[in-house]
Amino acid sequence: MPLAKDTYGEDAQAKVAAMTDGDVVLLENVRFNPEETSKDPAVRAPYAKKIAALGEVFVSDGFGVVHRAQGSDYDVAADLPAAAGLLVEKEVKALSKATENPERPFTVVLGGSKVSDKLGVIENLLDKANRLVIGGGMVFTFLKAKGYEVGTSLLEEDQLDKVKGYIETAEKNGVELVLPTDIVVNPGFPAGDTPVAPETVAADAIPADKMGLDIGPESQKLFHDKIVDSKTVVWNGPMGVFEIPEFAAGTKAVAQGLVDATAAGAFTIVGGGDSASAVRNLGFPEDGFSHISTGGGASLEFLEGKELPGLKVLE
Repeated sequence: MPLAKDTYGEDAQAKVAAMTDGDVVLLENVRFNPEETSKDPAVRAPYAKKIAALGEVFVSDGFGVVHRAQGSDYDVAADLPAAAGLLVEKEVKALSKATENPERPFTVVLGGSKVSDKLGVIENLLDKANRLVIGGGMVFTFLKAKGYEVGTSLLEEDQLDKVKGYIETAEKNGVELVLPTDIVVNPGFPAGDTPVAPETVAADAIPADKMGLDIGPESQKLFHDKIVDSKTVVWNGPMGVFEIPEFAAGTKAVAQGLVDATAAGAFTIVGGGDSASAVRNLGFPEDGFSHISTGGGASLEFLEGKELPGLKVLE
């Protein structure tokens, strides 16, 4: 397969001109061009036209970038007859199946470090899900909102009022909000001189000098069982610092819950980014889940109900 030395210049043009039926030419990395990710459409447009001039039709198959208006994807699609590729089609069908008409009970599992990263997902799915399961670093803002002390755990104080509102809305809408009952803590984040010395404490009794880094054994079973008792499951975000073995059990329990739910006939989605990395790094088979998304930010924004530029341009 010929590799062009540039994205749209003389070498790319020459190699494309020499193509015959069945040939494939790989263009140079589009991100080497500053115009590719420019926020200014007037900067991207002439650049995209140079790429578009190399072809006759455009197939968009990079789901991981459809939430961005980028030159080689969004703008080229506007210049040529364009269609979604098989991967983009698969992603949209899977995420739509979970969010538009889910088989119930519908459980959403959210983790990751910051609640601020998941605000849109919570707001969009609070009136759609039957159950919301919360773990990861973001859970400590929920625990604090319920009046618990969280020690030195990650806390977004500026989000407390919003989280209190979510708790009230969940109760009002009859959405089951599942929070951990126990937490694995450590004397700070294990790095440098801070040792790995985990201990399990009740979620409402985190010591002032300890940091929560995973959900505890009782919560692992609780989360697993809630997931298995579902017909549709969407998971985005790890339950703890899974890269460190001592704080990986919560994420393993959730992943195993999805595998067991899938085997029982549920439709399960692992959101892209850290969740997808976790299931692979922890040794779970990809065919144990109904769908593992290839899009981190893209799948998150889809779950938020946002209009994605790279999909909109294909309509």
